Amino acid sequence: MFKVRSFHPIEAKNAKVLILGSMPGRASLEAGQYYAHARNAFWRIISDLLGLDVVSPYERKVQALKAARIAVWDVLRSCTRKGSLDTRIERDSQVANDFRSFFRAHPDITRVFFNGAKAEECFKRHVLQNVGAESISYVRLPSTSPAHASLSFEQKLKAWRIIVAPSQTRL
Repeated sequence: MFKVRSFHPIEAKNAKVLILGSMPGRASLEAGQYYAHARNAFWRIISDLLGLDVVSPYERKVQALKAARIAVWDVLRSCTRKGSLDTRIERDSQVANDFRSFFRAHPDITRVFFNGAKAEECFKRHVLQNVGAESISYVRLPSTSPAHASLSFEQKLKAWRIIVAPSQTRL
């Protein structure tokens, strides 16, 4: 088992949307980049939604997210885990990021999307009762992880389109 730490968020002060993962996997930690595993669909989906070339450099993709007012972070600041799978995260080792400060610094965020069930579970367990963010809507999306193979890329992309859809009402 290894203690792992998440990254600083991808953020712009005027972000309206926050996408939350649980904890970066081994490939991401080694690369120092969110969603670096070659088979993770996150950047393919984001590239499609934001009209980017999927082979754009990481920094270009980060800038596109910021320009689209989309922030990306992980629920957990640290945990103990063997390998990369969320199922291997030791429950008692989980330490959440400081969302109270994050939401205070990003008052325009009205929608939070979880990249899979583990992110949502960790958020509900460690964060939700402490943030006082009643004006925020929360939606779990299918995980972009290659371990979540029950849906095709097209099915995931269709579900993820909601992050760029105008939000007339609370989700």
